Amino acid sequence: MTGDAHVQGQEPEIPIDTSVAHPARVWDYWLGGKDHYPADIEVGDQLEETIPEVVLWARADREFLGRLVRHVIVEAGVRQFLDIGTGIPTRDNTHQVAQRIAPESRVVYVDNDPVVLAHARALLASSPEGVTDFIDANLHDPKTILAEAARTLDFSKPILVTLLGILEFSVTDEAYTIVNQILDAFPSGSHLAIACPSNESNTAAMDEVARKWNDSGATPILMRSAEGLKRFFEHLELLEPGLVPLPKWRPDTGTLYADRDMDFYCAVGRKP
Repeated sequence: MTGDAHVQGQEPEIPIDTSVAHPARVWDYWLGGKDHYPADIEVGDQLEETIPEVVLWARADREFLGRLVRHVIVEAGVRQFLDIGTGIPTRDNTHQVAQRIAPESRVVYVDNDPVVLAHARALLASSPEGVTDFIDANLHDPKTILAEAARTLDFSKPILVTLLGILEFSVTDEAYTIVNQILDAFPSGSHLAIACPSNESNTAAMDEVARKWNDSGATPILMRSAEGLKRFFEHLELLEPGLVPLPKWRPDTGTLYADRDMDFYCAVGRKP
């Protein structure tokens, strides 16, 4: 293993329940991965029947992450990244994109799903000049996240916080308090990026997606409106083009689906 990389905390021996759909595994199924089970396929297919574009969400989200990381490195000079809700590793993970451009980048991943923890070491192949780290923690425990992240990240320098495909699983207004608490620890020039499904435009169908998901016994989700998502940026400068479907955020010549609207929205804000 190259670079400075380690897992903070011990990986728990938590049995993986394959009888109930799991967000990371459904996402893996939509991305064409191999780390999923029949329950994940069943729910993934049910959601696709309601919203055929759901398979595209996963691909568009991965592309958004790449454009986002490139932007904050090249345009904002950011070299530190806190990726909360990491998911199962796939191609072009945060540290891979960042360290290709700026090898000295420092990346901390945060997740507490046993499925993801089983793959944690695949995320830790840092460049020799940079650092990657993995924290076993839950979004709803920001104190632990900040305490552990401080071992790797310099809180006096700007940090990009990514919350992609995770905030819908925080179903109360506590989500806003948690995000603000994390950002309060970081200096001016830090950035927040979110990506979430929304019922803003296609209300009935997206509410049906939420119902099917919640009825499956998986971790419950909440569909937020555009205003509900913009509320995460109350204390930030929302970057252009604002809250938009995933492919609409600063697309480049290689962006797939750039001509499509999606019910999965994203936004990026800068801390003044």
